[in-house]
Amino acid sequence: MRDPFIAGLLSLLVPGLGQIYNGRIIIGIIWLIVTGASWIGTAGTLGWIVHLISAYCAYSYANGHRVRA
Repeated sequence: MRDPFIAGLLSLLVPGLGQIYNGRIIIGIIWLIVTGASWIGTAGTLGWIVHLISAYCAYSYANGHRVRA
């Protein structure tokens, strides 16, 4: 069983980790790269937004797909 709270929390701590917890490894790596680039490229302005979107996406995926395939 996937726990949406854990997925969201993991992705909030390290962007992409919640997606990896959900079994979406490639998407998790992409989120990690995109979030890191947005933090560096915009001096943190866009980084916060992308970081929160990553956590929300991990939460919502885990909420809709609770059973591991």
